[in-house]
Amino acid sequence: MKQSIVHLALVVKDYDEAIEFYTKKLSFELIEDTYQPEQKKRWVVIAPPNSSGTTILLAKASNEQQEKAVGNQTGGRVFLFLKTDNFWRDYEDMKSKGIEFTRDPLEADYGTVAVFKDLYGNQWDLLELASNHPLYNR
Repeated sequence: MKQSIVHLALVVKDYDEAIEFYTKKLSFELIEDTYQPEQKKRWVVIAPPNSSGTTILLAKASNEQQEKAVGNQTGGRVFLFLKTDNFWRDYEDMKSKGIEFTRDPLEADYGTVAVFKDLYGNQWDLLELASNHPLYNR
């Protein structure tokens, strides 16, 4: 059996402002932006540059409960982990684009990591894994 996670849904306030943030500030690629008239919503999929793994579905909040989850999908914990092949390149690039880091870079046995916020306040790890980490080549 072979399975994989294709998409993770990220609840957002607005499609266009989320697309702008992720493509301009984090250099993500816009994979798909299709209007679905039967549901009166858009199917918006983004992914980190040159990624072949899981993508993010930007899902616009459509009710009060979903609106409350925007920016706090995990109750304040780090939500997503952005793996990079060059931590310091991406860290400096993100800082130059105004990304707010809430935890300074830390070098640990598993790699180098810092925590940043997206446009809604969700916390992310920027992470370069050590070459001996089991997920280094995945």
